[in-house]
Amino acid sequence: MGVVNTHEAKTNLSKLIDEVRQGAEIVIARANRPVARLVPYLGKPRPRRPGYLKGKVRVAADFDAPLPSDVVHAFEGEG
Repeated sequence: MGVVNTHEAKTNLSKLIDEVRQGAEIVIARANRPVARLVPYLGKPRPRRPGYLKGKVRVAADFDAPLPSDVVHAFEGEG
């Protein structure tokens, strides 16, 4: 992530946009304090479609069964 001051950002905006298009993030600062971030535009998210994965996802019958005690102890830091 690069940091540029506002004068440099105004002078080199096209260059900064090219860098952002390649995945960089640029922080624009005024008096060495960050005030803005220039990031790639990702477009609008697609709306969710309920039921899109119907019939493609299977939940195991024992999904909510208790975990074995050794796994519980590993999560709780007792093992």
